[in-house]
Formats: sequence, C-alpha cells, structure tokens
Amino acid sequence: MNTSTPEAIPVRKKPWTKARVLDLIVDFLCMAVVAIASLSCILPFINILAKSLSDNAYVAAHRVVLWPMSDTGINLEAYNRVFHDSSIITSLWVTIEVTVIFTAIGMFLTICASYALTRPELRGRKVMTFMIMFTMYFTAGTIPDYLLMSEMHMLDTIWCLILPLCFAPYNLLIMKNNFQGSIPESLIESARLDGASHFTILGRIVVPLSKPIIATIALFYAVGRWNAYSDALYYIKQRVDLRPLQLKLYYLIVAASESFQSEGISSTVMTNPDVLQAACIIFAAVPIICVYPFLQKYFVQGTMVGAVKG
Repeated sequence: MNTSTPEAIPVRKKPWTKARVLDLIVDFLCMAVVAIASLSCILPFINILAKSLSDNAYVAAHRVVLWPMSDTGINLEAYNRVFHDSSIITSLWVTIEVTVIFTAIGMFLTICASYALTRPELRGRKVMTFMIMFTMYFTAGTIPDYLLMSEMHMLDTIWCLILPLCFAPYNLLIMKNNFQGSIPESLIESARLDGASHFTILGRIVVPLSKPIIATIALFYAVGRWNAYSDALYYIKQRVDLRPLQLKLYYLIVAASESFQSEGISSTVMTNPDVLQAACIIFAAVPIICVYPFLQKYFVQGTMVGAVKG
C-alpha cells in the first residue's frame, strides 16, 4: 500500500495583464476617494473634540489640531460650565421633546399617506401625488410662513417647531415607492379576501415588512429636526425656555464672532468662547450619533431599497 503523501499542486499566479492592472488602479482610486471622504468627515469632529478638551490659551493661539492641549491634562472646564448652565440643559430637553414628537407625527402621516396613495381603488391618487410632489419645487417663502404662524397663533409655542415641517414630500415618495416595489399586491388582496380592513393590513402586514425603510425615514426626520434652528430663530422670540439646543449653539457662534456673551451664559466670562462652542457642539452631536449604531442595519437596507425599487 502506497502511503506517500501526494505532491502539492502548485498554485498558478494570475498573469499581470492590462485588465488586471487597470482593475487594481481603479480599486486603489476608489479606496483613496473613500478614505479622503471619510477623513473629511472625521477629522473636523476630532478637531472640535480636541478644542473642547483644551485650555483657552492653546485654542486662542491656534495650536490645537487633533490632540487636546492643556497644562493640567484634559481640561473639562467647558463641559462643567455646559452641564451647570440650566438654560443649555433646558434647551436639550426641548430639543429631545420636539424631535420625538416631530418624528412620531411625521412617520404617522408619511406611512398612512404612502399606503393610501398605493391603493388602486383610491380615486385621484395620481393627482394627489402630483400635488404633493409640486410642493418640492415651489414654496411660499419665509415671510408668508411667518405670517401664517402669526395668524394661527403658533408663535412662541412648541407647535411652531413641530407642525410646519412634520410632513416631507420627499420622504413620502421614497416610502410610497418602497410599498409598491417590495410588498406584493397579491398579499394585500388575499388579506382583503379574508376580511382584513386597511388598518389591519397596514398594521400587521405593511409596517412589519417595511422596517428598513421606516427606520431610514425616521432617521431622516429625527436628524433633520435635531439639527434645525432657523425656524426657531424666526418663530421663538419671547419664550427663551422654548429655544432648542441648536439655536443656543447658534447664539454662541454669534457671540464669538461679535465678541459678546450669549444669552443664558451671562454669568460666565471666558477669555476664549471657542472652547465653549466646541463643547456645545460635542454636547449637541453626541446624542444623535448614539442613535446611529442601533439603526445602521436598517438604514443601509432602507437606503438600498429606496434607491433600487421604484
């Protein structure tokens, strides 16, 4: 019996053809572009974080780049002032409340309207879709919006930050295309034959099968509302307690550029407000960043579905 081990089969190396070289060059260029784009997003955030943990003198001298500089190690004075400033904490809770209510109302309207516009038995659905899409290209402007808020007695109320923008036509079109492309019409018809109402179909069939796109649209609503400040700048004048966190950050930036203190931090005098601005930026960005890991899987799936289906 022959017990000798078989000889190893030599592995053939692919020849260096022009096509292979071209593929490697394209792959390298793609990775370089992705790396540059990633660094352009990450490095500014690291710079802001380093400034928020540095001493005022180093920031004023423009010596802080990507690493915090302080005479006593990491400087947490700016964060200490942020957490002990009651107006900033109040603005944080206002922003959280507005974002949650805004996202809930927006998702309810978007899901219901998208499902209704996909039903063939709804008369005039094409006209309704066109009217909704028409608002994406033409708007009344800031002054008519302000006059409308004034006539409806919504100025200096929390609802002026929620109701005007809680319905986005773009999000509706994405979700409508997803419903049409990913949910078989035969499934809905069989449910109708079994006696299910449209509310039952929407709640037990459509919504469970559309988790990726729902998570994606919800993230669009939440991030858009969290980062918005212009409507609060126009509509919130007297009620300082209703100013969201991003508007508070806006006043800090104005204070730095015009060399006066921001409202709500009048009891604190800083030699360089850039450190406090950086701390407020990190303070405002961290909560919404913490949401991404829990929705990343659905966000990627929903983005692909919204881009391919239609």
